[in-house]
Amino acid sequence: MNLRKLSDITVLKNGTIFDPHSGDRYEGDIYIKNGKIFDLGNIEIPSEAEIIDCKNKVITHGFCDLHVHFREPGREDKESLKTGSMAALSGGFTSVCVMPNTNPAIDSPESVNFILKKAEDCPIKIYPIGAVTKSQKGKELTEMGLMYEAGVVAFSDDGFPIQDASIMRSALEYSTLVDIPVINHAEDMFLRDNGLVNEGPMSTKLGLRGNPELAESIMVHRDLELAKYTSAKLHVPHVSTKKSIQLIRSSKQLNKCVSAEVTPHHLYFTHDDLRSYDTNLKVAPPIRSETDRESLIEAIKDGTIDCIATDHAPHTIEDKETTFDCASYGMIGLESCFGVVNKVLVKKERIISIEALIELLTVKPRKIMGFETNLFKRGVSAEITVIDPDEKWQFTKQSVKSNSFNSPFLGEYLIGKIDLTISCGNVGIN
Repeated sequence: MNLRKLSDITVLKNGTIFDPHSGDRYEGDIYIKNGKIFDLGNIEIPSEAEIIDCKNKVITHGFCDLHVHFREPGREDKESLKTGSMAALSGGFTSVCVMPNTNPAIDSPESVNFILKKAEDCPIKIYPIGAVTKSQKGKELTEMGLMYEAGVVAFSDDGFPIQDASIMRSALEYSTLVDIPVINHAEDMFLRDNGLVNEGPMSTKLGLRGNPELAESIMVHRDLELAKYTSAKLHVPHVSTKKSIQLIRSSKQLNKCVSAEVTPHHLYFTHDDLRSYDTNLKVAPPIRSETDRESLIEAIKDGTIDCIATDHAPHTIEDKETTFDCASYGMIGLESCFGVVNKVLVKKERIISIEALIELLTVKPRKIMGFETNLFKRGVSAEITVIDPDEKWQFTKQSVKSNSFNSPFLGEYLIGKIDLTISCGNVGIN
């Protein structure tokens, strides 16, 4: 990807503009002046403008991912804020929310300030999510109010599910004072019991310990009940099972403070793909059955799922090139995201329109996190993604801008490619 500073006056010309905030779609141009939206539509182009031809491309809001793992501080060899930003930009993302499971964890105002200070040098907007408990040990709440004042946009112990219901209740109650979501990795670790893959006939065939869907759905049910009791905002990450979907669907009829996300890999793969023992498919929660995958797709169609998030989780070669039981959980996902979900949801299964998909990647995650959703408003800092929705391309190591290469999508042919991304006064061209 070629990254450079945006010209003082830049015009994106001849594209199809889709504004997911208003729902408007029209042919036109976008005039950017000093990094901000100046005008849209059929505009008079200044002679000194840099013109970027977007013919046959869709121009839309920059994507927002509310669930990524950048490994700074502690494991910058896996991913730093800077390299994670480049991966995000390449994938069309102009805003990301970073989870707190770093070393040390983002569990204090000082650690929040560290992230925000380092983010100033990055080409995208990076928002820190603060830990719910100190050192993410699930025992003692962090100073949630002070962390909010420092700049966190949500609270989560992601990767370390909060097992103690009283701790989760307290976290939800405190979160109502600042009105931001609590995100809990929904797994009962006692039921999970070191399970590696989805429990069922396939886990038996593979000879790998199973992780039952019950481990997720029981935790989802508990958290939904606690959210209703406390009137707090609850976001359910990386939903993977049919039962969880049923519970969330029922809960949302009564509680408007509940939201949920699904990952591209849970939409694309099933546990049958694990026959290869590809450790890049070892994720938490695990890749589930075709029935579960179909339920996730139906939940996107009917609005039970609010947004798509990558759960981008970089790991070293040593973390993954080992036996399945010893391999680390997680895969990278920023660079491949749009090509995967566009292929599955729009092109292959024709479940939703390209416009609906863009909403799942732009206005809907921003709404959950309380961010500005009207990104085509004049005077707003330009966060723009330009897409070729029909381009078929192969995802290879050359496509990866992350520090890590742990992706099961390597070698896969995807549909829909990010042409360029504008963010924070920068333009990244793939």
